[in-house]
Amino acid sequence: MPLIGDLRFQCCGWNNVLDIAIVAIFIYYVLVLIRGTRAVQLLLGVLILVGIYGLAVLLHLQVTQIVLQAVFVFGLTAIVVVFQPELRRALGQLGQLGPLNRLLAPLPEEEVEHIVDELVRSALLISEAKHGALVVVERATGLQDYSETGVPVNGKLTAELLASIFMTRSPLHDGAVIVRGETIVAAACLLPLEDTQDRSHRYGMRHRAALSISAQTDAVVVVVSEETQGISVASNGRMIGGLDEERLRRVLLSLLRSRIQPLPFRSKAS
Repeated sequence: MPLIGDLRFQCCGWNNVLDIAIVAIFIYYVLVLIRGTRAVQLLLGVLILVGIYGLAVLLHLQVTQIVLQAVFVFGLTAIVVVFQPELRRALGQLGQLGPLNRLLAPLPEEEVEHIVDELVRSALLISEAKHGALVVVERATGLQDYSETGVPVNGKLTAELLASIFMTRSPLHDGAVIVRGETIVAAACLLPLEDTQDRSHRYGMRHRAALSISAQTDAVVVVVSEETQGISVASNGRMIGGLDEERLRRVLLSLLRSRIQPLPFRSKAS
Protein backbone atom coordinates (compact mmCIF):
# COMPACT_ATOMS: atom_id res chain seq x y z
CA MET A 1 0.00 0.00 0.00
CA PRO A 2 2.74 2.58 0.79
CA LEU A 3 4.26 1.80 -2.62
CA ILE A 4 0.98 2.57 -4.37
CA GLY A 5 0.67 5.82 -2.44
CA ASP A 6 4.20 6.84 -3.45
CA LEU A 7 3.43 6.12 -7.11
CA ARG A 8 0.27 8.23 -6.97
CA PHE A 9 2.23 11.09 -5.38
CA GLN A 10 4.92 10.87 -8.07
CA CYS A 11 2.35 10.83 -10.87
CA CYS A 12 0.45 13.82 -9.51
CA GLY A 13 3.33 15.90 -8.13
CA TRP A 14 3.62 19.61 -8.80
CA ASN A 15 6.47 19.08 -11.25
CA ASN A 16 4.33 16.68 -13.33
CA VAL A 17 1.47 19.18 -13.39
CA LEU A 18 3.89 21.93 -14.45
CA ASP A 19 5.37 19.65 -17.10
CA ILE A 20 1.95 18.89 -18.59
CA ALA A 21 0.94 22.56 -18.47
CA ILE A 22 4.09 23.65 -20.33
CA VAL A 23 3.56 21.04 -23.04
CA ALA A 24 -0.12 21.96 -23.37
CA ILE A 25 0.68 25.67 -23.71
CA PHE A 26 3.41 24.90 -26.24
CA ILE A 27 1.05 22.79 -28.36
CA TYR A 28 -1.63 25.48 -28.17
CA TYR A 29 0.68 28.25 -29.39
CA VAL A 30 2.07 26.03 -32.15
CA LEU A 31 -1.48 25.46 -33.40
CA VAL A 32 -2.19 29.20 -33.22
CA LEU A 33 0.97 30.03 -35.16
CA ILE A 34 0.35 27.53 -37.96
CA ARG A 35 -3.36 28.29 -38.32
CA GLY A 36 -4.09 29.44 -41.86
CA THR A 37 -0.67 28.43 -43.22
CA ARG A 38 0.69 25.54 -45.27
CA ALA A 39 1.98 24.00 -42.05
CA VAL A 40 -1.54 22.76 -41.27
CA GLN A 41 -1.40 20.37 -44.22
CA LEU A 42 2.11 19.37 -43.15
CA LEU A 43 0.90 18.55 -39.63
CA LEU A 44 -1.95 16.43 -40.99
CA GLY A 45 0.48 14.56 -43.23
CA VAL A 46 2.85 13.90 -40.33
CA LEU A 47 -0.01 12.62 -38.16
CA ILE A 48 -1.06 10.24 -40.93
CA LEU A 49 2.50 8.91 -41.28
CA VAL A 50 2.78 8.49 -37.50
CA GLY A 51 -0.50 6.56 -37.50
CA ILE A 52 0.75 4.29 -40.29
CA TYR A 53 4.04 3.77 -38.42
CA GLY A 54 2.17 2.82 -35.23
CA LEU A 55 0.06 0.35 -37.20
CA ALA A 56 3.22 -1.09 -38.75
CA VAL A 57 4.72 -1.62 -35.28
CA LEU A 58 1.59 -3.38 -34.04
CA LEU A 59 1.49 -5.64 -37.10
CA HIS A 60 5.27 -6.20 -37.12
CA LEU A 61 5.70 -4.83 -40.65
CA GLN A 62 9.48 -4.51 -40.63
CA VAL A 63 9.97 -3.11 -44.14
CA THR A 64 7.31 -0.44 -43.62
CA GLN A 65 8.95 0.59 -40.36
CA ILE A 66 12.37 0.94 -41.99
CA VAL A 67 10.98 3.01 -44.87
CA LEU A 68 9.04 5.33 -42.56
CA GLN A 69 12.03 5.77 -40.26
CA ALA A 70 14.08 6.91 -43.26
CA VAL A 71 11.28 9.25 -44.31
CA PHE A 72 11.21 10.81 -40.82
CA VAL A 73 14.99 11.37 -40.85
CA PHE A 74 15.04 13.10 -44.25
CA GLY A 75 11.73 14.81 -43.54
CA LEU A 76 13.21 16.90 -40.74
CA THR A 77 15.66 18.52 -43.15
CA ALA A 78 12.97 19.02 -45.77
CA ILE A 79 10.69 20.73 -43.25
CA VAL A 80 13.38 23.26 -42.33
CA VAL A 81 14.03 24.11 -46.01
CA VAL A 82 10.48 24.13 -47.37
CA PHE A 83 8.83 25.81 -44.43
CA GLN A 84 11.52 28.36 -43.68
CA PRO A 85 9.06 31.34 -43.93
CA GLU A 86 6.67 29.76 -41.45
CA LEU A 87 9.48 28.92 -39.04
CA ARG A 88 10.88 32.45 -39.29
CA ARG A 89 7.44 33.89 -38.66
CA ALA A 90 6.89 31.61 -35.65
CA LEU A 91 10.24 32.47 -34.07
CA GLY A 92 9.65 36.15 -34.74
CA GLN A 93 6.28 36.09 -33.01
CA LEU A 94 7.77 34.11 -30.14
CA GLY A 95 10.37 36.82 -29.74
CA GLN A 96 7.66 39.43 -29.32
CA LEU A 97 7.12 38.08 -25.78
CA GLY A 98 3.34 38.31 -26.01
CA PRO A 99 1.75 40.64 -23.41
CA LEU A 100 5.18 41.70 -22.10
CA ASN A 101 5.45 43.93 -25.18
CA ARG A 102 2.96 46.26 -23.55
CA LEU A 103 5.58 47.01 -20.91
CA LEU A 104 8.43 47.61 -23.35
CA ALA A 105 8.80 51.32 -24.10
CA PRO A 106 5.10 52.12 -24.56
CA LEU A 107 4.37 55.22 -26.62
CA PRO A 108 3.01 58.24 -24.75
CA GLU A 109 -0.69 58.85 -25.31
CA GLU A 110 -0.05 62.23 -26.96
CA GLU A 111 2.41 60.68 -29.40
CA VAL A 112 -0.01 57.90 -30.30
CA GLU A 113 -2.78 60.39 -31.00
CA HIS A 114 -0.47 62.53 -33.15
CA ILE A 115 0.68 59.51 -35.16
CA VAL A 116 -2.91 58.40 -35.71
CA ASP A 117 -4.01 61.91 -36.71
CA GLU A 118 -1.28 62.17 -39.34
CA LEU A 119 -1.92 58.65 -40.66
CA VAL A 120 -5.65 59.28 -40.97
CA ARG A 121 -5.17 62.66 -42.68
CA SER A 122 -2.60 61.23 -45.08
CA ALA A 123 -4.81 58.25 -45.97
CA LEU A 124 -7.70 60.59 -46.76
CA LEU A 125 -5.48 62.93 -48.83
CA ILE A 126 -4.02 60.04 -50.81
CA SER A 127 -7.44 58.47 -51.35
CA GLU A 128 -8.93 61.78 -52.55
CA ALA A 129 -6.00 62.20 -54.97
CA LYS A 130 -6.69 58.66 -56.29
CA HIS A 131 -3.20 57.46 -55.48
CA GLY A 132 -2.12 54.27 -53.75
CA ALA A 133 -0.18 53.98 -50.50
CA LEU A 134 1.48 51.42 -48.24
CA VAL A 135 2.52 52.73 -44.81
CA VAL A 136 4.09 50.36 -42.27
CA VAL A 137 4.06 51.52 -38.64
CA GLU A 138 6.80 49.88 -36.58
CA ARG A 139 5.99 48.66 -33.08
CA ALA A 140 7.98 46.26 -30.86
CA THR A 141 9.50 44.28 -33.76
CA GLY A 142 12.26 46.22 -35.48
CA LEU A 143 11.95 46.81 -39.23
CA GLN A 144 15.52 47.91 -39.91
CA ASP A 145 16.09 45.12 -42.44
CA TYR A 146 13.15 46.37 -44.52
CA SER A 147 13.94 50.08 -44.17
CA GLU A 148 17.45 49.45 -45.51
CA THR A 149 15.95 48.24 -48.81
CA GLY A 150 14.48 51.71 -49.44
CA VAL A 151 15.58 55.34 -49.56
CA PRO A 152 16.32 57.01 -46.19
CA VAL A 153 13.98 59.88 -45.37
CA ASN A 154 14.28 60.49 -41.62
CA GLY A 155 11.65 63.20 -41.77
CA LYS A 156 8.98 64.25 -39.31
CA LEU A 157 5.73 62.35 -39.78
CA THR A 158 3.19 64.63 -41.44
CA ALA A 159 0.23 63.90 -43.65
CA GLU A 160 1.52 66.27 -46.31
CA LEU A 161 4.91 64.55 -46.53
CA LEU A 162 3.31 61.10 -46.78
CA ALA A 163 0.89 62.31 -49.46
CA SER A 164 3.74 63.84 -51.48
CA ILE A 165 5.77 60.61 -51.28
CA PHE A 166 2.93 58.59 -52.80
CA MET A 167 2.18 61.02 -55.64
CA THR A 168 2.25 59.15 -58.93
CA ARG A 169 5.14 61.19 -60.31
CA SER A 170 7.20 60.88 -57.15
CA PRO A 171 10.27 58.64 -57.57
CA LEU A 172 9.49 57.13 -54.13
CA HIS A 173 5.83 56.24 -54.65
CA ASP A 174 6.56 52.57 -55.45
CA GLY A 175 7.12 50.43 -52.39
CA ALA A 176 6.34 51.00 -48.73
CA VAL A 177 6.99 53.80 -46.28
CA ILE A 178 8.21 52.75 -42.83
CA VAL A 179 7.24 54.89 -39.86
CA ARG A 180 8.96 54.65 -36.47
CA GLY A 181 7.30 56.74 -33.82
CA GLU A 182 6.86 60.26 -35.21
CA THR A 183 9.53 59.76 -37.88
CA ILE A 184 9.28 58.61 -41.48
CA VAL A 185 12.35 56.38 -41.61
CA ALA A 186 12.44 55.34 -45.26
CA ALA A 187 10.39 55.19 -48.45
CA ALA A 188 10.27 52.90 -51.49
CA CYS A 189 11.00 49.92 -49.23
CA LEU A 190 10.60 46.33 -50.39
CA LEU A 191 8.31 44.04 -48.40
CA PRO A 192 7.88 40.24 -48.57
CA LEU A 193 5.07 38.88 -50.72
CA GLU A 194 4.64 35.48 -49.13
CA ASP A 195 1.14 33.97 -49.12
CA THR A 196 0.21 34.12 -45.45
CA GLN A 197 -3.29 32.71 -45.96
CA ASP A 198 -5.21 30.87 -48.62
CA ARG A 199 -7.26 33.96 -49.46
CA SER A 200 -4.20 36.19 -50.10
CA HIS A 201 -4.52 35.71 -53.88
CA ARG A 202 -7.71 37.78 -53.76
CA TYR A 203 -5.74 40.91 -52.89
CA GLY A 204 -3.57 43.20 -54.94
CA MET A 205 0.17 43.64 -54.55
CA ARG A 206 -0.02 46.26 -51.80
CA HIS A 207 -2.55 44.32 -49.76
CA ARG A 208 -0.57 41.09 -50.08
CA ALA A 209 2.59 42.85 -48.91
CA ALA A 210 0.65 44.35 -45.99
CA LEU A 211 -0.70 40.94 -44.97
CA SER A 212 2.74 39.37 -45.21
CA ILE A 213 4.66 41.97 -43.17
CA SER A 214 1.92 42.12 -40.54
CA ALA A 215 1.98 38.32 -40.22
CA GLN A 216 5.76 38.19 -39.79
CA THR A 217 5.99 41.17 -37.41
CA ASP A 218 3.71 43.10 -35.06
CA ALA A 219 3.61 46.09 -37.43
CA VAL A 220 0.38 47.92 -38.27
CA VAL A 221 0.00 48.63 -41.99
CA VAL A 222 -2.23 51.25 -43.62
CA VAL A 223 -3.08 50.53 -47.26
CA VAL A 224 -4.80 52.81 -49.77
CA SER A 225 -5.96 51.13 -52.96
CA GLU A 226 -5.04 52.99 -56.14
CA GLU A 227 -7.86 51.27 -58.04
CA THR A 228 -10.76 51.78 -55.62
CA GLN A 229 -9.36 54.43 -53.25
CA GLY A 230 -10.47 52.16 -50.39
CA ILE A 231 -8.57 52.38 -47.10
CA SER A 232 -7.56 49.22 -45.22
CA VAL A 233 -5.52 48.28 -42.16
CA ALA A 234 -3.53 45.06 -41.75
CA SER A 235 -2.38 43.62 -38.43
CA ASN A 236 -1.46 40.15 -37.23
CA GLY A 237 -1.86 38.75 -40.74
CA ARG A 238 -5.46 39.97 -41.04
CA MET A 239 -7.06 42.73 -43.06
CA ILE A 240 -9.98 45.04 -42.43
CA GLY A 241 -11.10 47.14 -45.40
CA GLY A 242 -13.65 49.75 -46.39
CA LEU A 243 -12.67 52.10 -43.55
CA ASP A 244 -13.99 55.63 -43.32
CA GLU A 245 -12.29 58.37 -41.30
CA GLU A 246 -13.95 57.52 -37.99
CA ARG A 247 -13.42 53.75 -38.20
CA LEU A 248 -9.84 54.17 -39.42
CA ARG A 249 -9.04 56.40 -36.45
CA ARG A 250 -10.68 54.00 -34.01
CA VAL A 251 -8.84 50.94 -35.35
CA LEU A 252 -5.44 52.66 -35.38
CA LEU A 253 -5.88 54.04 -31.86
CA SER A 254 -6.84 50.60 -30.58
CA LEU A 255 -3.87 48.88 -32.21
CA LEU A 256 -1.19 51.43 -31.36
CA ARG A 257 -2.34 51.85 -27.78
CA SER A 258 -2.43 48.14 -27.04
CA ARG A 259 0.81 47.43 -28.96
CA ILE A 260 -0.17 43.82 -29.79
CA GLN A 261 -3.95 43.62 -29.92
CA PRO A 262 -5.13 41.93 -33.14
CA LEU A 263 -7.81 43.29 -35.41
CA PRO A 264 -11.29 42.95 -33.90
CA PHE A 265 -12.74 41.43 -37.06
CA ARG A 266 -11.96 40.59 -40.63
CA SER A 267 -13.26 42.15 -43.79
CA LYS A 268 -12.54 42.01 -47.49
CA ALA A 269 -10.23 44.77 -48.60
CA SER A 270 -11.68 47.45 -50.79
